[in-house]
Amino acid sequence: MKTREETALSETHDGRALAGFFLSGFLLALLGAILPAWGYHRDPADFIAVGNCFLSVAVGVAIASRLGGRLIARRGLRVVMINACAASSVTLIYLATVSPPISNWCRIGGLLFLGACAGALNRALFQAISARYRRDAASTVIRGGIWYGLGCLAATLLVFGAFYAYSVETILLFMAAVPAVFAALYYKASFPSAEEGSHPTLRQAIADFRSPGAVLFALLLFFQFGNEYSIAGWLPLFLIRRIGVSPPGALLLLAFYWLFLMGGRLLAVPILPRVRHGKLALISGALALFGCLVLLFTNNPFGAGCGIFFIGAGYASVYPLVLELIGRRFPYYHPGFFNGIFSVALFGGLLAPATLGYAAQRWGVGVVVGIPLLGTFMVIALLVLIWLESKVTGR
Repeated sequence: MKTREETALSETHDGRALAGFFLSGFLLALLGAILPAWGYHRDPADFIAVGNCFLSVAVGVAIASRLGGRLIARRGLRVVMINACAASSVTLIYLATVSPPISNWCRIGGLLFLGACAGALNRALFQAISARYRRDAASTVIRGGIWYGLGCLAATLLVFGAFYAYSVETILLFMAAVPAVFAALYYKASFPSAEEGSHPTLRQAIADFRSPGAVLFALLLFFQFGNEYSIAGWLPLFLIRRIGVSPPGALLLLAFYWLFLMGGRLLAVPILPRVRHGKLALISGALALFGCLVLLFTNNPFGAGCGIFFIGAGYASVYPLVLELIGRRFPYYHPGFFNGIFSVALFGGLLAPATLGYAAQRWGVGVVVGIPLLGTFMVIALLVLIWLESKVTGR
């Protein structure tokens, strides 16, 4: 048995690892917030360039997520976490030096590396909390989600508060201080070696590709994850170009989106055991659909704020609900890792903001909300199909 001192030390390490999700959210929400500061909202807008920026982050995250396990095995959790944080800080300093009018390809290279830093950090963080997750999965997921949401909110508010006061170069230098603080935090910490958690065997993975339920879950994660990040990444540009909101006003509404999404997920935790999941899913889908419609057809900031509220409230409970369903059907999957068919779905979700850039260049910025609107319809339909499949198979 652990002594009281060992237990307290373990809790301290777990707390520091969970706090790292603040930095994860900070890094992955940064692009959506910094785009107006880089001037991508001005005429003529190059939405293809914006799409390439999102694509580079997605590719970086995917590469590091796959290779992170090897780095951890060779160097250890602490070293990988310190290097990921320090490299993120250096990358933000680099991005500060390649702000417009310098070529967009210079920023794409930096964003690719920033995505790789975020992917490596995520892999290390999930492994660092694996022991805590096995002890108390619900509490671990909730606390990690709170830290992640706070990071997204902090990145947006930092750019909002400094938009007119400082240049974009100075804003990025301020932001570079955040991962530097975490590098110092992890430099003084030590993390015990931990197994990555249970992974599927080859036979299980092959069986999942043949399972209609697994395919439906993968598609559900694909559309839901894509919907959330599409709105988060493109909301400021949409509000500025379509409704005429000022850049700081658009960033403030983006901050409200993160706030509604995070607050809704906190409220969903006590609601899930008390409400039928099918009913909750339909209510959530209806709220998100209504919010997308309001946002698509409004012509003023108040209407946009109402639409954002309903979208955040609608999306909030879907992800916790899906995680719970996956945990029941596929208990051998650790929710923090890219495994089997679910890795395809999550990577596809990261690609969604990139594809919106190419679509917006062809059909206009309104498609930024129109496609998530269709994606919400797909989420509702997939939830119904999963329910029907579970009734037929008895799972």
